[in-house]
Amino acid sequence: MRSLRSILAATAALFVLANAAAQAPAYRVPAAAPPNIKRAVESPARPADQSARDADRKPAETLMLANIAEGQRVVELASFGQYWTNMLVDAVGSSGQVYMVDMPWTDRFGGEAGRAFDTAHANATYTLAHYNQMQLPTNFDAVLIVQFYHDLKRMDVAESVDTADMNKKIFAALKPGGIYLVVDHVAEAGSGWRDAMTLHRIDPATIKSEVTAAGFELVQDSPLLKNPADDHKQNMRAEGLRGHTDQAVLVFRKPAR
Repeated sequence: MRSLRSILAATAALFVLANAAAQAPAYRVPAAAPPNIKRAVESPARPADQSARDADRKPAETLMLANIAEGQRVVELASFGQYWTNMLVDAVGSSGQVYMVDMPWTDRFGGEAGRAFDTAHANATYTLAHYNQMQLPTNFDAVLIVQFYHDLKRMDVAESVDTADMNKKIFAALKPGGIYLVVDHVAEAGSGWRDAMTLHRIDPATIKSEVTAAGFELVQDSPLLKNPADDHKQNMRAEGLRGHTDQAVLVFRKPAR
């Protein structure tokens, strides 16, 4: 009897999961998306588990905010997982280049996959480098850091980043008019870096202040991933919240000169 109950419970659980999947909103690339972005997001080569997250992450709209175009040179900071990298290499095409730069402390869970991605893609380069020591070439079109800015300040001093120095390096690497896109989980207003290591969140005002101090101008504070139901008090990995946090989508630009 106990075995039968277990079977019935497992069957019910599978039914619930299947029903939830069926009700999950399907993601559609906006009609206004450029052909290169549409191609990248809809590529059948993308892993299914990554495409399944598109409704929550809105990749086409995000890449459009960064003005990702064919032939561009793009830096992706914190590339591990390759959710964005898989689309970026397709969006910039064979004439473009994606430079993936990960912090050394992430090597234990992302390094092997990053190096394999580099080997498999002629237009991708993978590097492990502390962001205060990284040597970026100049004349880049865009730099992206998604859901990682809050991880730049860590308990281990050696793993922490001087964000003022990092933002200056990014400013120097971008061409005039180049885009710096930052996406991160929103913390309570006025909290600064307080919740970075505990809730994995950061106050967007802090990002704005630090990035504009390096010379950038904020051109858009997009509501793309806004979620008013998120009270900013829970860990972004909390059950039922992960993947649905209120997120800041900030578009900065190096002034054209």
